[in-house]
Amino acid sequence: MALAKVDFNDKEQRKAFRHTTSHVLAQAIKQTWPEAKLAIGPAIDDGFYYDIDLDHKIDEEDLKTLTKAMKKIIKQNLKLEYHERTREEAIEWAKSENEDYKVELIEDLPEGETISFYKQGDYDDLCAGPHIESTGQIGAFKLTSVAGAYWRGDSNNKMLQRIYGTSFPTQEELDAYLTKMEEAKKRDHRKIGKEMDLFMFSDAGPGFPFFLPKGMILRNELEYFWKTEHIKHGYVEIRTPLILNEQLWRTSGHWDHYKDNMYFTKIDDEDYAIKPMNCPGAILSYQRKLHSYRDLPVRMAEMGQVHRHELSGALHGLMRVRTFVQDDAHIIHTPEQTREEVSNVIKFFDEVYQMFGFKYYVELSTRPEDSMGTEEEWALATDSLRDAIEGQGMEYTINEGDGAFYGPKLDFHIEDAVGRTWQCGTIQLDMQMPGRFDVTYIGADGEKHTPWMIHRTIFGSVERFIGILTEHFEGKFPLWLAPVQVRLMTVTEKFNDYAYKVAEELRAKGLRVEVDDRNEKIGYKLREARNERVSYMCVIGEREEEAGTLAVRSGKVGELGAMSVEDFAAKLVEEVETKAV
Repeated sequence: MALAKVDFNDKEQRKAFRHTTSHVLAQAIKQTWPEAKLAIGPAIDDGFYYDIDLDHKIDEEDLKTLTKAMKKIIKQNLKLEYHERTREEAIEWAKSENEDYKVELIEDLPEGETISFYKQGDYDDLCAGPHIESTGQIGAFKLTSVAGAYWRGDSNNKMLQRIYGTSFPTQEELDAYLTKMEEAKKRDHRKIGKEMDLFMFSDAGPGFPFFLPKGMILRNELEYFWKTEHIKHGYVEIRTPLILNEQLWRTSGHWDHYKDNMYFTKIDDEDYAIKPMNCPGAILSYQRKLHSYRDLPVRMAEMGQVHRHELSGALHGLMRVRTFVQDDAHIIHTPEQTREEVSNVIKFFDEVYQMFGFKYYVELSTRPEDSMGTEEEWALATDSLRDAIEGQGMEYTINEGDGAFYGPKLDFHIEDAVGRTWQCGTIQLDMQMPGRFDVTYIGADGEKHTPWMIHRTIFGSVERFIGILTEHFEGKFPLWLAPVQVRLMTVTEKFNDYAYKVAEELRAKGLRVEVDDRNEKIGYKLREARNERVSYMCVIGEREEEAGTLAVRSGKVGELGAMSVEDFAAKLVEEVETKAV
């Protein structure tokens, strides 16, 4: 009987495919090391992993051994067979198999619940599914790495070994993915950030980035652009405190719904929290005076620094940190203004992402289990977001149950040069927090009414967006963002005076210029400048000084030949002003 074809474009089928591959890995682990204790093995965005407790430290040779074992299991075309056990039977099974972690997982399940299992050949595993039909449907896979991972992500628990891998229906698809990952390694923002001297991290503060002088140039240009564009789009800028008291966070709902991700302190024997989000501060800013319906919408933008507790194992350069600046805006508006305001934000997002050359897609996230508000409120809010995105003629997908606890949201996922997607912009519709804070406006009827609120970010976080930009452009930023736009390199010190004269002329045009007058060979200077992703490199020797020209090389397109200083400056000024990509 022919096996059903897996539709790898379908998110659920792709997840089942990779989840099954993780079970094949677990079976291979048990065949290789019967004493290994299995923890969990889910599918993830780009593949799968399995956590194991094993005294033997797994290395590259072990991955080859596991790969051979997995190929045999796949060739056997073992059917994935679903069956159930009672809670007591499941615990008895886990203990008999010496699977301590499975025992713990089962004991955490509700009393009286029937427990689901999947079996393939002689391998049986506690699992909620879903799975594909058979191991034979797995066309190609690769075990990619081994890392440490605390059991249940808790640093108080034992460190396990996590084996990562990925799988695809065909070898061609796997090869294309691995090629993409090799390209991604070259673009790793941590590597490029070090080479360009943009930012750093210190053991004195894991997850707390340091921005260095050149990184601050990039950051400041990005933030200046953000502020300028917000003025054009009718926003006012605010700044709210980093620390606010416990009662505020109880009122907002964060104390009950987000406490595990927050940092706390005491002031005058009272409990305070370091803000994980900017929204309560924006609400207090709105409440400073009475507003009429004629004042709405009120659009408040804030580059607000927030702190959120992330597990040490989840930290990843600028992509996952414990403090970051969120480019927030909060729009307080009447319910009737929702569609228009959301539409305006969508257009704003589109302008920004198009300018950076990003493709993107939109995801509508609906009500989660842990939420506030009535079914009617959620239905109305979700329909408002759906109407706005459809009104823009944009396609979108539904992400069931992934909304914020106070309302549904639209998430904007941008695609970088390597084809990876990153969630950056978000539009969250909030029907709850204004009511909890007794936020009001005077309506046309002279009565007080409760407005709605939109929470939105474009970059998501400045730090993460800089990480994404660094990898997208491979450090070769658009000229307006580049920390070093021009480096003038002299062949010998004899031409230093001319170099500094040119530098002065270029700086007068607002360009960022460095002069490399070191007593080093020009080839060495050029290699160093290329490694630092300098936008334009100009060699200055006798010919250039006599002719009043520059020998220009672009970091992106290579040799441009001789140019007059005037023409070169005009070219760069235009490139900056148009924000050319």
